[in-house]
Amino acid sequence: MEGVVSQGPLFIACLVFLMGIVIVVHELGHYLAGRMFGVAVESFAVGFGPPMAQVRDKRGTRWRLNWIPLGGFVAFVDKRSLEDESLEADAPLGVAFDDVGPLKKIVISIAGPLANFILAAFIFSLSVGVHGVVVEPVRVATTLPDMPAERAGLIAGDRIVEIDGKPVRNASDVTVAILLSPNAALELLIDRGGTRQIVAVTPVEVVRPNEVGQMIAQSTIGIGIAPAETSERLRYGPVESTVAGVQKTGVAIEQTVTMLGSIVTGKMSFHTLSGPVGVGDVSRRIVNTVMDRTEVPLMDRLDHLFWVLLSLCAAISVGVGFFNLLPLPVLDGGRVVFHAYEALIGSKMPSQIEAMALRVGVLVLVAMVIVITWGDILETGVFGRGSS
Repeated sequence: MEGVVSQGPLFIACLVFLMGIVIVVHELGHYLAGRMFGVAVESFAVGFGPPMAQVRDKRGTRWRLNWIPLGGFVAFVDKRSLEDESLEADAPLGVAFDDVGPLKKIVISIAGPLANFILAAFIFSLSVGVHGVVVEPVRVATTLPDMPAERAGLIAGDRIVEIDGKPVRNASDVTVAILLSPNAALELLIDRGGTRQIVAVTPVEVVRPNEVGQMIAQSTIGIGIAPAETSERLRYGPVESTVAGVQKTGVAIEQTVTMLGSIVTGKMSFHTLSGPVGVGDVSRRIVNTVMDRTEVPLMDRLDHLFWVLLSLCAAISVGVGFFNLLPLPVLDGGRVVFHAYEALIGSKMPSQIEAMALRVGVLVLVAMVIVITWGDILETGVFGRGSS
């Protein structure tokens, strides 16, 4: 408990920094799409609550920095508000959101998540192009008794070459594949003394420490990975890194879909999902883990920390983008459903139905936030679980 409290300022700083970038880019996507179609914008806000500082631009948009440094929003002007403010000299310029067609509304709604995916692709491209990709052999060091790996016949010294037909470049490829496949069989192509063979192994989900020390439910096959004897860092040119960044974003989206599918079908714990508290706790633990390695020169630690946090930011961006595409009325995906109805039927969804859907959506979202946040709080170690 004392450790968590003493690291509170770092916890908050990491949370605001990582989530702030992702949310600002998300809202910027909505803003730019709205501007592209000439929609008047009343506010572009970072955070919630009353404004700490604000400035109004020449188009009448208020750019606000609010006191509660979580989230943000873009407030487009509806028809009634635009008519009410038409006589004001600094009223927002442009057409009302209600007056643009449903297809344009769909584009505006999707633009936020799309901006998140673009941010992730940019970060991944930057990382691949500048920091490079580590390629190293992955060998089994140990197998735990009565765990899937031992029961499948894996032994120390086996080199994992492929998983489900996908080449293994480093230990992270193995870890991610296992984490995303609880209770689902994997085919491992291994090299044992120059002879290759396929081994089928089914990960099981157990409560154990993750890579940053949180005690959470994770799937495992019960192996220890040996330190790499040799490794190389591959770097790519601008075009190759851009392609690789887009591909990595696609893989991250695919992994998100796989994870949600496993949660829905009960193969993976719901607490696998993380919210702002979980993000802050993970970033706090990453900072502490990296900076506590005092045997490493300070500049090297800072360099490593920068790339790790940047990669975490990309992962968060993918998660936020995908989450907002879910068809809940209060999210972008729900708005797309409403606008698609308008496009197909030729009129807006009846206000009573839309209002009821919004109420149900809010209740579902609040319930999800409470459950996810409670799980995140437990993992911070405040109540003696997942402490580091």
